Amino acid sequence: MDSLGERLTHARKSKGFTQEALAETIGVSRGVIFNLEKNKTEPQMIVINAISQCLNINKDWLLNGEGEMHEKEDIAQSAKVLADIYALANELSEEEQLYILDVIKTYKKHFERE
Repeated sequence: MDSLGERLTHARKSKGFTQEALAETIGVSRGVIFNLEKNKTEPQMIVINAISQCLNINKDWLLNGEGEMHEKEDIAQSAKVLADIYALANELSEEEQLYILDVIKTYKKHFERE
């Protein structure tokens, strides 16, 4: 991901936001998010700060691609969630595990289209 627009698109989608939902959450128009994702405008720091807080991502990563996308506490939280999912999945039959995997894949495809 070489540009701010590519990084923003990736972060937004990975958190399950549409352009409209992110814009509404941080108090800007959808066009602001669209233009940032298409690298059509220079970002204002107030918008970058709001996006970083809303998506819980590293501002330096968003702006310059430096460091990790997620703040360290977000990585720890993700690890905990994955550990919880693993523990619960171990209690399911193989058929139930495969069903849950299909559900997750379906949601992932849904969020990638937005």
